[in-house]
Amino acid sequence: MELSKLYTEFFNSEKAGGIVLVLCTAISLFIANSFLGNYYYSFWHIDIAGHSLVHWINDGLMAIFFLLIGLELEREIYQGELSNFREALLPIFSAIGGVLLPALLFFSFNFSEPTVSGFGIPMATDIAFAIGILSLLGKQVPLSLKIFLTALAVIDDLIAILIIAFFYSKGIVWSYLAIAMVIYAALIICNRLQVTRIFPYVIGGVAMWYCMLHSGIHATITGVLLAFAIPYGNGCKQCPSTKVQHILHKPVAFLILPLFALANTSIIIHAKLGDILLEPYSIGIILGLVLGKPIGIFMFTYIAVKLKISSLPDDITWKMILGMGMIAGIGFTMSIFITLLAFSQDSIINNAKFAILIASLISGLCGYLYLRMQTQNRIPQSEFVSTHNEEHDCICGLKKQ
Repeated sequence: MELSKLYTEFFNSEKAGGIVLVLCTAISLFIANSFLGNYYYSFWHIDIAGHSLVHWINDGLMAIFFLLIGLELEREIYQGELSNFREALLPIFSAIGGVLLPALLFFSFNFSEPTVSGFGIPMATDIAFAIGILSLLGKQVPLSLKIFLTALAVIDDLIAILIIAFFYSKGIVWSYLAIAMVIYAALIICNRLQVTRIFPYVIGGVAMWYCMLHSGIHATITGVLLAFAIPYGNGCKQCPSTKVQHILHKPVAFLILPLFALANTSIIIHAKLGDILLEPYSIGIILGLVLGKPIGIFMFTYIAVKLKISSLPDDITWKMILGMGMIAGIGFTMSIFITLLAFSQDSIINNAKFAILIASLISGLCGYLYLRMQTQNRIPQSEFVSTHNEEHDCICGLKKQ
């Protein structure tokens, strides 16, 4: 199976980024629970222009992360796993199963509690961590499984973004929202007129982000909208979408997500571990990610194949699907992000973050060990091969989008 150079770059950056995230999380937890804990927490809540530093990271820098997610989704739709409708149905079904069952499990433990608003927390898969864990297995893992997990995680994140937009937005200020939509319409017109310079989209994106920030709809949604306004063309390296995605890979993987991890895992553990993990929302998060994710993904994938809606790639077994589902239970970035939107009480946010870390650790470890056992006797495939000779210059032919 062949892959584009862009996908290879995306996969490798996410793989390395996952390792950096693990280190940042460990460092943050250590400092937060040392004698420097209070100073560390205070640092991230320094006021800058009326907002805390962590707020600027979560509402500002994370919009760039969502832009990269949107660009990757766009690539998947035009040239990747989602470009063929029948093939796309399998990761779509799998992602839906991996969203519904965790949400239902969380709801079942919190339906009569004020924390029921956290139903979206166990829905998401962290792409960086998931790919990082899968990459530890090297060439023993079929390439098609890596592509499947990437497509599933991107769809998963898209669903999470829609959940944020519809359920976690505040009261809407229609004047700001209207201005944001006018700006977005102008960017779409630029797209249709085949404006390939990146500068107008950057200026328009910043203006749209500002209006979204004041509209009541979470500002990070701007990133995804902007991604689909930037022309994709034929996907060659000189097309605007590809250029932006290439520019953002390393800053997102090695700056924005590590900052997010450092700022949002400054978890000071005051209560007893048992008390934290026995809270209804903690139980819902842990069961949702550890059990809901793999079971939901496996069930919906099985249903899609048995109903002949789609088919399983020849080199992927059902046991591999189950193992991949376990790894998809690593929620981290998106789960923590939704936690900050779902809850307002600091102690609940703190405990929920800790539950996410525990669940993600269990999911990652179980998924790694299970897949290693399933693939240890498999004959390795050669690694990535590029489908495109992108070393020569190419003309960016713009498609209608």
